[in-house]
Amino acid sequence: MTITQKKAYISDVLEWSREVERIFSIREENVRLSNWDQWIAQLEVARENNSISEEEVQQIRDRAEYYHQSLESRIENNSVKPGEHKLPLLPYDYNSLEPHISEKIMRLHHDKHHQSYVDGLNRAERALYLADNQPINYKYWLDEQAFNGSGHYLHTIFWFNMSPNGGGAPTPKYSISKQIENDFGSFANFKQQFTEAANSVQGSGWATLVWSPRTRRLAIQTLEKHQNHALADTIPLLVLDVWEHAYYLQYDNERSKYVQAWWNVVNWDDVDNRFNQSWKLKWKPF
Repeated sequence: MTITQKKAYISDVLEWSREVERIFSIREENVRLSNWDQWIAQLEVARENNSISEEEVQQIRDRAEYYHQSLESRIENNSVKPGEHKLPLLPYDYNSLEPHISEKIMRLHHDKHHQSYVDGLNRAERALYLADNQPINYKYWLDEQAFNGSGHYLHTIFWFNMSPNGGGAPTPKYSISKQIENDFGSFANFKQQFTEAANSVQGSGWATLVWSPRTRRLAIQTLEKHQNHALADTIPLLVLDVWEHAYYLQYDNERSKYVQAWWNVVNWDDVDNRFNQSWKLKWKPF
């Protein structure tokens, strides 16, 4: 590697580490990673080192892989007890998606609307699973679980599906890029179909790109509210919230302008990661 390539690689690792800090509470007990502060300091020094050796770069690569595996292990071993869901932090600042999505919308959407779904899901789960055999209205609480749970999970995907460095078409380095071409003919065809689907939602709902482990292909599906008309046995990869609270403060009732602007912040890194993880799950085709 040339010195330019080495420094570019170290910069990428540092950017990844900073994003990890934003997404996870690295210093909390359940996610704590050893010598994390020293790791960040090491990267900052290495990035400015014009004579860094191949051995030092390899050490950084090994340490980054160690942290990556440690985080995966913690995520896999963590579970959420009934009624203990929490609002996830945004992986960027509230104003990071401007001018496409305003800071005011992001604050209201994340802090108020998403929080309400978290609270509603927690209430439903406590009633359903922590009621100590007390008689409950199953119809009501199951409806609440479906509505608020789907709202919480979709919004969590939605925040990470976006990035201030997103937009454009996925480059060939992404596995999802080839799959989109296989299943839709081209990215342009996919974008047109997804856009039309988003604009077709009546009232409140979502447009989603899903992966079917059974058919081994992508599909587009719209949802009403959060849970109605979902395509069963599929995994959402890319989701777009078209409830009015997602755009009306900035775009009034012009949903199509919001949808068009949203394409500028799509985070293909996240979509591709979701696709690669979903690809591993395979059902017998019928």
